[in-house]
Amino acid sequence: MKGIRVLLVEDNAFNALVAQEELEDAVENVQVDLAENGAIAVEKMASGTYDIILMDVQMPVMNGYEATAKIRALSNGKSKIPIIAMTANVMKEEVDRCYEAGMDDFVGKPFDTGELLRKMHALLTTSADK
Repeated sequence: MKGIRVLLVEDNAFNALVAQEELEDAVENVQVDLAENGAIAVEKMASGTYDIILMDVQMPVMNGYEATAKIRALSNGKSKIPIIAMTANVMKEEVDRCYEAGMDDFVGKPFDTGELLRKMHALLTTSADK
């Protein structure tokens, strides 16, 4: 995963800092770009290039479900980007809603770095095969 570009969508500054530091410690030359809400994430996706999105679910302005739907509607291949939901609510209904919204996987918060990295690697490997 060396040198991957990650769009981290997180409205909580502390959570964003922790996630960014964990990724920087674990992945060589990772590039992490922060979006504070779903609307900013959609804008960044439209103008930028990323390998994977880590998407908070509960955010002001535009939540993770709405942002995922808008990203899935983008053209020129950007709609296929892997999206991992990051949510503190891991009840089955919430997890199902993440998949229904078009997210590829999820991790609970606080997240286990090893689990997040395994899921990122699996999705990046799968998307590279397509």
